[in-house]
Amino acid sequence: MSSVHRWTDPSQTPGSLRPSVATFGNFDGVHRGHQAVLGRLVAEGSARGVPAVAVTFDPHPAAIFAPEHGLELITPGPLRDDLLATTGIDGLLVLDFTREFAEQTAEEFVVRTFVETLGVEALVVGADTRGFGRGYTGDVETLRGLGEQHGFDVIVLEDLGEAERWSSSAVRRHLTAGEVAEAAAILGRPHRMTGTVVHGAHRGRELGYPTANLSDDALGLVPADGVYAGWLTRTTLGPQEPDRTLPCAVSVGTNPTFDGTLRTVEAYVLDRTDLDLYDERVTVEFVEHIRPTLRFDSVDELLEAMAGDVETCRRVLASIVPS
Repeated sequence: MSSVHRWTDPSQTPGSLRPSVATFGNFDGVHRGHQAVLGRLVAEGSARGVPAVAVTFDPHPAAIFAPEHGLELITPGPLRDDLLATTGIDGLLVLDFTREFAEQTAEEFVVRTFVETLGVEALVVGADTRGFGRGYTGDVETLRGLGEQHGFDVIVLEDLGEAERWSSSAVRRHLTAGEVAEAAAILGRPHRMTGTVVHGAHRGRELGYPTANLSDDALGLVPADGVYAGWLTRTTLGPQEPDRTLPCAVSVGTNPTFDGTLRTVEAYVLDRTDLDLYDERVTVEFVEHIRPTLRFDSVDELLEAMAGDVETCRRVLASIVPS
């Protein structure tokens, strides 16, 4: 995670990271709204000559208080933390979110975390910041009052968005509908999943389209079933090494032509049958939805469709530089 200092125990906060400017949130997706807040945070820290620190939580509060809803995270912990590390912040404090932690009042949370732990000079937050502290009572006005009492500034950024407000819920809605381009417009980059390449049924290889199957524990929200144009990045290779980031066609679904029942994510690197990716850690990015998952009456019909998918993916990706 680059040079950003990440820690989980407030009592172990490095002296070099206090006093500071700070922000807090779940940051699921680290979308453009989050990036705007974090960008302002970094600028504020630079102007004041103090480090910029982001505070987040693990697990997501919904996993504690609404597990029955099965909230799927866009970027589970490690993915989120890696993305946060690219924003220019100096420190990332990941607090263990438990029912006991949630029993703090809004004032207790702010004073313990930001005043006592981080010696905060300013808090940078979005206008929609609310629902923190016991009883979900904390909001921007709470922060302003505590800032006056404890001597820190509160800087509030208004909601941002173009066609729609930039939010994690909007990204989830688009991804579950297969609208990966619309999700990318909010994220500021293509949606991604990261996992280990595992053995599958090997049907793709038998058909001339060998695929890299992501492991069941791959990180990242799985978009709707379908075929997508995308990129596969071999994360163990250096940025300048050949074959690090490759164009691919990504299939999400159960392989209905073969009566499959297991939902998988698998990527075919365009025009490559020579790659041995088993046991490699890879990242798959979803650039554009090509078509829904279909059941074909014969293997020949499937092969014809796959050939068309590859041509479409090649055309879509030809003018795009991978992120």
